[in-house]
Amino acid sequence: MLFLHGFSQCRLSWGRQYESDLADDFRLVAMDYRGHGLSEKPIGVYGDSAMWAEDVHAVITELQLERPVLVGHAYGGVVIGDYLRYHGDEHLSGIVLDGANSKVGTEAARTFVSEEFRALIPGLFSNRVDESMRSLAELMRLCHGETSPDDLYFFLGFNTIVPPYVREGLMSRKLDNDDVLAALRVPALVIHGQSDPIVFPTLAKYHAGLIPNARLFLYDSVGHAPHWENAKRFNRDLRQFVSRLGEDRRTAASAPPLVGNLLGGLTRRPAPTRP
Repeated sequence: MLFLHGFSQCRLSWGRQYESDLADDFRLVAMDYRGHGLSEKPIGVYGDSAMWAEDVHAVITELQLERPVLVGHAYGGVVIGDYLRYHGDEHLSGIVLDGANSKVGTEAARTFVSEEFRALIPGLFSNRVDESMRSLAELMRLCHGETSPDDLYFFLGFNTIVPPYVREGLMSRKLDNDDVLAALRVPALVIHGQSDPIVFPTLAKYHAGLIPNARLFLYDSVGHAPHWENAKRFNRDLRQFVSRLGEDRRTAASAPPLVGNLLGGLTRRPAPTRP
């Protein structure tokens, strides 16, 4: 599984998956986008879908990931769309949309995102420390709901190291991924919180209707981060989805040669170390 984090976050946001029993049975990989976490933070390189696609492709290639499942939270849905646009789904086993968005900068995108989040955007782009920190603290509240002080400062820490120009670069894009999602040939799992205060659950329902082979799970009393707020259920649903993909691949491999050659095989292996 290759985990793709949300807007202004980093690989650490997947801690409740890395520290779960998923790591005993599957190879888990989480990347920091350009401009985030431990990645370099160049200026002016955040608007090109092809470059975002190449970043994901480079991780898959360099780490020799065998038909991974892409798991995207929030803005991770946009990045999945970037990858699909330039590389298709040939080398994937499936995708998971976790409180995910897939549209940026269009009128349609605005209809699925709350006014409360949009009101924070000027502060998130600001170079004034006090204004930026206030907006980030409010963003963390929207993303994760009520959290302990330890969790709050943990989230603030890795969000703060993302420069404002990076956040502005991500939100200044204008794209819509309906076409690539509608053409998806691998299975998809759509998970969304019923109480999401940032991306409305109507977008999850839209995704589930758009993607040909998609399953939709809506979590009651969960907001924008199902993988964090209800990690136990999320990990169980993720395990069942990926395990079913493995069973399907093994069935295909044992079928007559023509079917087996067309569908290929899925290898699952736990990683002795986790990046």
